Amino acid sequence: MAATFVPFDYRAARENFSFDITDNFNFAFDVVAKRGRENDKTALIAVDKTGENAVEHSYSDLDRLSSRFANALMTLGAEKGDFAFVMIPRIVEWYQVLLGCTKTGVVAMPGTNLLTAKDIEYRINRADARIAIVTAEHAEKVEQIKANCPTLEHLILVGAARDGWLSLEIMCAAEADTVDRNALPKTSADELMLIYFTSGTTQNPKMVGRDHSYGLAHSITGDYWMDLREDDVHWTLTDTGWAKAAWGLMYPPLLAGSTVMLFDGEGFDPDIHLKIIGDHKVTTFCAPPTVYRVFAQMDLSGADFSSLRHCFGAGEPLNPEAMRSWKDATGCDIYDGYGQTETVNIVANFPGMEIRPGSMGKPVPGLTIDIIDDDGNVLGDDEVGHIGVKVTEPWPPGLFRGYFRDDAVTAEAFRNGWYYTGDTATRDADGYIWFVGRSDDIISSASYRISPFEVESALVEHEAVLESAVIGKPDELRGEIVMAFITLAPGFEASDKLAKEIQEFVKQQTAPYKYPRAIEFRDALPKTISGKIRRVELREEARQG
Repeated sequence: MAATFVPFDYRAARENFSFDITDNFNFAFDVVAKRGRENDKTALIAVDKTGENAVEHSYSDLDRLSSRFANALMTLGAEKGDFAFVMIPRIVEWYQVLLGCTKTGVVAMPGTNLLTAKDIEYRINRADARIAIVTAEHAEKVEQIKANCPTLEHLILVGAARDGWLSLEIMCAAEADTVDRNALPKTSADELMLIYFTSGTTQNPKMVGRDHSYGLAHSITGDYWMDLREDDVHWTLTDTGWAKAAWGLMYPPLLAGSTVMLFDGEGFDPDIHLKIIGDHKVTTFCAPPTVYRVFAQMDLSGADFSSLRHCFGAGEPLNPEAMRSWKDATGCDIYDGYGQTETVNIVANFPGMEIRPGSMGKPVPGLTIDIIDDDGNVLGDDEVGHIGVKVTEPWPPGLFRGYFRDDAVTAEAFRNGWYYTGDTATRDADGYIWFVGRSDDIISSASYRISPFEVESALVEHEAVLESAVIGKPDELRGEIVMAFITLAPGFEASDKLAKEIQEFVKQQTAPYKYPRAIEFRDALPKTISGKIRRVELREEARQG
């Protein structure tokens, strides 16, 4: 049921935007609990690993569960401003813990379920966390490093019992399922609510502090790019440890009163995912481009997409072929969007607005986003520069205020009256923004500046290319040459002949000087635990080779 969107009046949306928040805003009380009291409905459809069994949880269920945990935290002696490391997969307890922490003012630090013991130790010690809350499969990792974490006092286990650990279920069973908000310390809108750790592609992960206003600021994400409504069944594919979970599993859908799909599956099984879309009548769907590319390789004629009305993606530019394939199968365009752990959605293609394939769209209402140079000057159309967020008064909604306990890195990011995202792009004459790459990914070859993403987008148009990563390889004559690392689609085998065919193909898809002069086929590409390609590792290999 792909939606026919009303034409989007971009100018009116920007001119009429307002963001009002009370001083003591608390998402758990002012959104979740309020909806549970006034207009209760299904908040979550939790599906088990098989994809067959589902349990529904209402907004009032989430309120009661989180109140029990809030009471348990107070019984434990936890205080507002304490830090709690949280490592829970896509199960209802993730909501129980995060919303319970929000009610009490305990600062939750979500971590991806792929973290190692060393990663956990780093995070706990960077924040001086007092509490660790994990599921059974991660308990041993915490035990390995506990002696190295002097501030860590309380270990809480989800879904199991273990010596030396408190059971979440037993703790909460002993507590009331209501909590008196007036008995709790007030949480100011500008006080810390969450700490997210960046993925650390080139250095140790940075701590990104998100205050209580962050949850409400995601109304920008949900109202414009995601177009969420109260009758939607929304599904975002993400690990709970990343800020994408805040975008897709927590704040925008719960603000809208939508129902969230929560699939506790491991890895990506496309057949199970397609079945869930049909079985549970998913209406809005968000997936990374990699997933859409996998779907583009499949025969989707037997899938039930009748409920889908709006689809979107983020993380990297979508190639036109994947977009065409998805629209042919579902009737839905894929609306690209852009943001960071440090922001809410800040650039997007909005429903009802013309999509220009390859563009991230236009700046969202409520923030000033532009392409700037090193000195903070706004650049002209089609000039490559930094994506910047203008620092305004009042503070831009959803923009973080700095890296926690890292003044030097904060000063580097905030300068000349702008927040520098670390990404580069161009802006066309109509205001559409086109991603170029991370600031340190740009390839300089014989005086040309080449975007690796542009070459990668051309590469994945070839039927043999499943995934690619493009870097600059040192070259005496040109300074750098374009080098591509490629994983092949099923049914294709690596050969010199195929490499030449791909090179010629890219010459036809983009400016000939951008084609990869070197191609290496790989079974897999190196990635961070968040799934981002580690081009820095590939660049180092190329330099040493």
